[in-house]
Amino acid sequence: MSTPADRPQATPAEVLLVEDDAGDELMTREAFEDNKIGNVLHVVRDGLEALDFLYRRGEHADAPRPDLILLDLNLPKYDGRQVLERIKTDPDLNHIPVVVLTTSAAEEDILRSYRLHANAYVTKPVDLDQFIRAIQQIDDFFVTVVKLPRTR
Repeated sequence: MSTPADRPQATPAEVLLVEDDAGDELMTREAFEDNKIGNVLHVVRDGLEALDFLYRRGEHADAPRPDLILLDLNLPKYDGRQVLERIKTDPDLNHIPVVVLTTSAAEEDILRSYRLHANAYVTKPVDLDQFIRAIQQIDDFFVTVVKLPRTR
């Protein structure tokens, strides 16, 4: 298995984390650092701010177009399901892979997320090491393995 140092250097991916829990944000940042992930992590803390980032409004007017979105479902203002639906019904955004990263293991949340065209659904592990490994695997798959369109 290749290590992060073995990977060819490519243009860093822009990753948008939509997460209102400071602890989960910190663990995600640690996963990026521990895996030597050179990608750029942008963080927004609620559904409205996520839409502002994606539509480049207000303080996010200069935001880059993300290559990958890590989306929590349980968010203030607009919940993750509403954000996912907006992304996947917008022709300018629907090509961006969205990984639902949430504490919910409820079958209805999983089904609804896939019906709204989530690219993957990952239940957040409680254990720090497992959480970090999950983030690394998501990054490895969606940024290193899968070929994604580049639109800025």
